[in-house]
Amino acid sequence: MKNIIRNRTIIGIASILLSLIICFGLTPLFNEAVSAKVTVVRVKSEIEKGELITEKKLQTIEVGGYNLASDVVKTKADIVGKYAKSNIYKNDYISVSKLSDEPLANYGYLNDFNGEERAVSVTIKSFAAGLSGKLEPGDIVSILVSDYGELKETISPVELQYVQVLAVTAGTGLDTDEYEKNTESIEKDKELPSTLTLRVSADQAKLLTELEVKGKIHAVFVYRGNKDNVNKFLEEQKKILEAPEVKPDEDQEVDDTREESEGV
Repeated sequence: MKNIIRNRTIIGIASILLSLIICFGLTPLFNEAVSAKVTVVRVKSEIEKGELITEKKLQTIEVGGYNLASDVVKTKADIVGKYAKSNIYKNDYISVSKLSDEPLANYGYLNDFNGEERAVSVTIKSFAAGLSGKLEPGDIVSILVSDYGELKETISPVELQYVQVLAVTAGTGLDTDEYEKNTESIEKDKELPSTLTLRVSADQAKLLTELEVKGKIHAVFVYRGNKDNVNKFLEEQKKILEAPEVKPDEDQEVDDTREESEGV
């Protein structure tokens, strides 16, 4: 009986001590953690997906640190100059997962130009002219032009045998690969391509704009796949563009020389 009373006494004393520890030790620490303030970055106005983030879109505020996500960015310096991976709305906090150091793929294809090449868009005047919506960025295509000129000819310019597709854009202004990533849009009728954006030289860009006015441009699929093989097609086109043209006077001189040789 004495042992039972002693055990109960010990348990009672231990309970009292535990209560005191919770009340005067853990509770103040918990309250301090709840009331602690930390500085975080908040969005002042909406930032669109792919947008380069500038300081004018951001503000710093103090908020309670309790239960705050660990990846919330706390300084503007860690955000300014980066790109938004998704839409970030007014008063949202910015987490590391929403940021990209590099431009997004859908917006990055115009960022590697060094001034030697050009990007030009041409209109797809019929569904068939754009390969029935099956073209993708990176594809190599040849350009044909139907109903060209007064004689309504179909021509295949040697200067446009191998051209790389940068983007396929729908009438909404969205590139089609971006459009298909939008699950809401997939539930609706798919937007058909309206234009192709092509990587070309300055002379090719001039030729394409003339051809669009004088005829109907058709893209003929050539290749999709390995980057090394893509570059082989582009190098072949470069050789064609750099090949010297044979002038009529030069042809005549060759013929005259040949006749003199045969006479001797």
